[in-house]
Amino acid sequence: MPDSRIEDAFIDGPAFIPFLSSGFPTPEDTPRLLKSLADAGADVIELGVPFSDPLADGPTIQASSWQALEQGVTVESVLDQLGEVAEDLPPVVIFSYLNPILRMGIEQFLERAQAVGAAGLLVTDLPVNSHPELENRLASGSLDLIPLTAPTTTNDRLETILGRASGFLYYISRLGVTGASEMLEPGLTDKVRELRQLVRLPVAVGFGISTPEQASAVAKVADGVVVGSALIAALKDSETSFVELASSLAEAIHSIA
Repeated sequence: MPDSRIEDAFIDGPAFIPFLSSGFPTPEDTPRLLKSLADAGADVIELGVPFSDPLADGPTIQASSWQALEQGVTVESVLDQLGEVAEDLPPVVIFSYLNPILRMGIEQFLERAQAVGAAGLLVTDLPVNSHPELENRLASGSLDLIPLTAPTTTNDRLETILGRASGFLYYISRLGVTGASEMLEPGLTDKVRELRQLVRLPVAVGFGISTPEQASAVAKVADGVVVGSALIAALKDSETSFVELASSLAEAIHSIA
């Protein structure tokens, strides 16, 4: 794997990693919203491909995916829209379930994703070593493959996961699905500190981070902070609310650097 643009995004301090559901509220909004996240201070952006059965996502992101699908959004259109603005963005990770990629064709997906400027790929429902042949095909391109790890991940399993990982390690801060939360999980600080001693990759924390205060607390121990549901909920309210929250989160995270 050549030098990673994604890993480079963590060099100057904790990274702000917002998630955007492609096609929400409308497909026409996506390029503009991506640029708004960049302007707000995003260091890496996760761009979600809508899927009809998003098992890892809570109700907020599920609803945004359904709205996008009802408007005809596909993995092909997601990549096309990224290509319109990628040169103005920080590194972008395509956040997808496996089925949309298989429907497009793995090699076709990789070729197109690389051509439009994507930097990484996170496949939520393809655990490491669950399907080695598919994983080898996905690893054949230049995209960083972002792995997920959870509070229940053992050190032996972590070693296996890291064998294929690049970009950063996405630590799921709690069991269950995505969604905003009023409180951070007990023991999160200790677990993230432990992970950072065990792995060479930056460790980013996501699931349940909703406010600048929470983001700041996580940024004190992690290399990056992922925020999704809270931003999508703000976007449902208004684009102004979305941009204001993104800017506040970026400021809180970057103040720790």
